[in-house]
Amino acid sequence: MTGEQPPAPTRHVVVMGVSGAGKTTVARGISAGTGLTFAEADEFHSPANVARMRAGEPLDDAARMPWLRDLAGWMAARAAEGVSTVLACSALRRSYRDLLRQGAPGVEFVHLDGSAEVIRDRMALRAGHYMPASLLESQLATLEQPDPDESVLVLDVSLTPDELVDAAVWKLGLPRVAH
Repeated sequence: MTGEQPPAPTRHVVVMGVSGAGKTTVARGISAGTGLTFAEADEFHSPANVARMRAGEPLDDAARMPWLRDLAGWMAARAAEGVSTVLACSALRRSYRDLLRQGAPGVEFVHLDGSAEVIRDRMALRAGHYMPASLLESQLATLEQPDPDESVLVLDVSLTPDELVDAAVWKLGLPRVAH
């Protein structure tokens, strides 16, 4: 017995949905309000994946799997450090979410879901993102709605970003940090 305390349990939230749903904005808001460490899954893509998406070519599973394993590894490493996280990641298929769940214990998902029209309008307003609006249709086709056994919190993208953040923090029971 060394007298060391086991690390405190960590929380790991993945804000998921198609491109343009508001994942990054909501995940950053959750991070700011709770102190969870934020990561943008897009920043983990290989240069080859980014080039494919810039060219309007959807990624296939062979291109996505190493990326998803890296994301799961990032969450596992943070959990080992005793650090809670929030990750903005599309996580469109059940198999992708299952792989992410292997990263850290108790990964929780917040699915930003809504009409293609609302999402398309949002995509038209953003600048500087490599994911072209033309790939929205392929993302919608790829999206597998979460199954009831996945325990995914589904929020409507027609809410404002602040409302989405507040709903996620409250419904997941995340602790707020004092500002």
